[in-house]
Amino acid sequence: MKKSSSPHDGKHFVIQKGKAECNQGNQYPQFKVTSQQRHYFNDPDGNPDYLAVTENDLQFNPPGPSFGQCKLKPSSGGNLPCAFAAAGKWQKTYEKTKVDGKCCVSEISELLCSTGGKITVKDHGQTAQLNKQNVKNADPQEQHMINPFIDFKKFQESTEENNSICE
Repeated sequence: MKKSSSPHDGKHFVIQKGKAECNQGNQYPQFKVTSQQRHYFNDPDGNPDYLAVTENDLQFNPPGPSFGQCKLKPSSGGNLPCAFAAAGKWQKTYEKTKVDGKCCVSEISELLCSTGGKITVKDHGQTAQLNKQNVKNADPQEQHMINPFIDFKKFQESTEENNSICE
């Protein structure tokens, strides 16, 4: 049986502290989650920076000319400020993961602006975190090729013996 693949495979979900980009602007605002206040990705403490962005989250921080100067609004003194107005919801969302019935935004999602720009994800906002399971599952030979100065096998053994590492 062939496993179906999705364009979302290997992509991250977007969180509030991520950054958006408009192909017609020159600034990168953060996402502003207004569609829900209960679901966080990778943060059990409920830090608002980790709120999941859904297809209904159409605002950015800072508000106003969120994307800076708009290339589609030229003037004699340069481009006029962005007047972002969403043309519908986020597209190319991940339909298999929903928050309160709304699809989650991933790195490949897009949002159109009624002025003519296309908003995409510049930075999803999540960061990798090393834990004991990552160390245990890593291939020592592969790790040696990445960093030949560390004896990764010894490092794995030390993390198994010492419970305080990587927790």
